[in-house]
Amino acid sequence: SRADQDKLSEALRKLSEEDPTFIVKFNDETGQTVMSGMGELHLEVLVDRMRREFEVSAEVGPPRVSYRETITQAIKVEGRFVRQTGGHGQFGHIWLELEPLDRGSGIVFSNDIKGGAIPREYIPAVEKGVRAALDNGPLAGFPLVDMAVRLVDGSYHDVDSSEMAFRSAGMLAIREGVPKGKPVLLEPIVDLEVTTPGEHLSEVIGDLGTRRAQIRNIEGQDDLQIVRAYVPLGQTFSYTTALRSITKGRATFSMEFKHYEPVNDDVLKSLARV
Repeated sequence: SRADQDKLSEALRKLSEEDPTFIVKFNDETGQTVMSGMGELHLEVLVDRMRREFEVSAEVGPPRVSYRETITQAIKVEGRFVRQTGGHGQFGHIWLELEPLDRGSGIVFSNDIKGGAIPREYIPAVEKGVRAALDNGPLAGFPLVDMAVRLVDGSYHDVDSSEMAFRSAGMLAIREGVPKGKPVLLEPIVDLEVTTPGEHLSEVIGDLGTRRAQIRNIEGQDDLQIVRAYVPLGQTFSYTTALRSITKGRATFSMEFKHYEPVNDDVLKSLARV
């Protein structure tokens, strides 16, 4: 109902004001409100507060992994937007160089044009178009990261060029160029630390093996064993319940985001667009 929607909006507004790591977006296509946070436990706490403190009765779906995409090969690509209608037309033309960067670098846009191939007032429009297109990668629709985007050349028309035309040229260049840069899908990896009684160590390690974990080290401390591993975030959902079950509630764990790395083929096939 309208009253429920208003109550939900108010709860989400207050929670996001209190916690800057809690991000809310509305998906126009599905009509869903998408909540993003620092992990499954973080979101569970916020949903519980939403229900208790704000009396919101909303249906909450299972958590989803926030994947990313990037390129693995440098390329040069052209973006040309030309429209001829009655009166003035539209003309925007650019060349971009795309290059992969180290993990965590983000998107680095630069204007490397020499001379006046494109008037300076159109450069911000090109960048806006580029960044808009980078929000939706070609593999599974996730944002692109860790790329250098250099504007190196282009041309303009004295009458027909406009900010809109150059923004469109930027979007077209990215949409055409990224698929040629051998894109890959990236998944978030967490640094997981499990503290368990020694008698349950084999069960803990066996369970981590089913979660594509990379065991970093195991060390003893009194009668406890501490296991440290890198694990794909998507494999940690419901881990609280699983760990409690295999250790009879005697183990604890903590985890924090570490980095993104390419997914294996099985994960890619399950997510890639048909």
